[in-house]
Formats: sequence, structure tokens, C-alpha cells
Amino acid sequence: MPVVSHFIGAVIDCPDPRKLAAFYQALTGWAVIYEDDDEAVAIGPDADDPSRPGIGFQRVEGYTAPLWPGQEVPQQAHLDFFADDDLDTAEAAALVLGATTAAHQPQPDRWRVMLDPAGHPFCLCVSPEQS
Repeated sequence: MPVVSHFIGAVIDCPDPRKLAAFYQALTGWAVIYEDDDEAVAIGPDADDPSRPGIGFQRVEGYTAPLWPGQEVPQQAHLDFFADDDLDTAEAAALVLGATTAAHQPQPDRWRVMLDPAGHPFCLCVSPEQS
């Protein structure tokens, strides 16, 4: 079967796309590659090559943050990032940027579950080089 598409990124619902994009920009060092009248923002690893996969953020009126680990409001998806340093250092840096540490940590020696400023879970993971 012929390939008819290629992955360009994931889009996250949120109440404030610019605010959430700024958080993930600071977390990853990525650049804004698209903005649309405060309704959508996309970031990626290379502003000069917007074809590389990135993360988009779109405004949703009446947004409700997912609850984790409970499923009353399911997360449906989450993002994982390798920590550039050890997990404690990465967690501390994410907290300074506006994240919070989730109360439930299933394997804190391997990854830290964090919540972004809009309440989405994401994980800071031990990189293969640190294993």
C-alpha cells in the first residue's frame, strides 16, 4: 500500500494556546513555527523546517483539564520527553517553568509524571544514555 501522508505532530487542546506553547518552548528549546490569531500555535525543533514533527496547541472554550491517574476526565494521550540531566534536575526545571509534579508516581526512578500549566500529564524520562 502506498504511503499517503506523514506525521507532522500532535495537537493539544487547552484554554490558552500561547501560554501553553510558551511552557513547552521553554521545556524543549523549540521555536514557534505557526500562529493563528491566538487560536492556535505550533512549535517545533526547527523554525526553518516546519515539516519536522512538532506540537500544536489549540484553544477550546470550556476546556476541562484531564484528571490523572483517575479517569473521570481521561487524559487520552500524554507526551514523553527524555531528561537532558538527571530526573531530579529535570523535574526542578519543569517546576520553575510552571509544571506541577503529579501526586501519583508509578516508577519515579524511571520517569516523573508532571502536569503542564493546563493540567495535561507529561513524563520526564531517563534517557537511554542514563540507563
